[in-house]
Amino acid sequence: MANLKEIRIRIASVKSTRKITSAMKMVAAAKLRKSQDKIVRMRPYANKLDDIILSLQQSLEGEIEHPLTQDREPNKVLIVVLTSNRGLCGAFNSNVIKKALNLAHTKYQKQLEKGELSFFSIGKKGAEQLSVRGYKIEGENHELLDGKGFNEISEFANELMTYFTEEKFDRIEFVYNQFKNAVVQELINENFLPLKLENDNSDKKKFVDYIYEPDPGSLIISLVPKSLKIKVFKSILDSIASEHGARMTAMHQATDNANDMIQELTLHYNKARQAAITKEILDIVGGAEALK
Repeated sequence: MANLKEIRIRIASVKSTRKITSAMKMVAAAKLRKSQDKIVRMRPYANKLDDIILSLQQSLEGEIEHPLTQDREPNKVLIVVLTSNRGLCGAFNSNVIKKALNLAHTKYQKQLEKGELSFFSIGKKGAEQLSVRGYKIEGENHELLDGKGFNEISEFANELMTYFTEEKFDRIEFVYNQFKNAVVQELINENFLPLKLENDNSDKKKFVDYIYEPDPGSLIISLVPKSLKIKVFKSILDSIASEHGARMTAMHQATDNANDMIQELTLHYNKARQAAITKEILDIVGGAEALK
């Protein structure tokens, strides 16, 4: 059994760690509230925009011809990976990387073997893990996670759309954590480009037949890029909110573990102290008996 001084030092160290994890938990909870409000306000707008585009398409005859909807053979593929810039958020980052690599080694195995599959990292942790494993990284943009607004994220979305229209990549997909609640994040693999516009006649009834000005075709041409920008913006907001939720949960568990460890160490300390006192009493009694 460790001596009393060693146990006291360990107890003090764990208490210091508990203060840090507890403070980080409160900070993450405060940031989570703000991020949650943003994504909750954003989703209805994004969903309604998608409904409008589908309604526009259903009012037309035939397929929509738009450069961003051209479904080409996916010879060159880009996977955009959304992680975090900081750690201490449990399995948040590792789960995204596993999902992205699983996608690369299953759906795009041929492109990976030919060297035609690349990753774009949003978040330093993702870039670090992909670089260490030797995967091809097309680019990085970690500043988008630092509270950037819609205009900055739109520039990034324009960059991705340029990749597609210039045929630098034939397929672009996103892998990120979608925010459900403070303790639940769902891993999402979402197709970004080409934009899929489903035209299911069975769903016509749920869309309103609006009177459009100008014509539906012109509106779709102008709304498709905006829809893609909204999709990128929503994905980043989802990832940020999920990160704060994962960090709050991880720090809560770390604080609970610290409390359990302090109780266990305190019990060991009391037992060691009791044993030391008993030994001293026995030594005193033994010495007194020897003097008789």
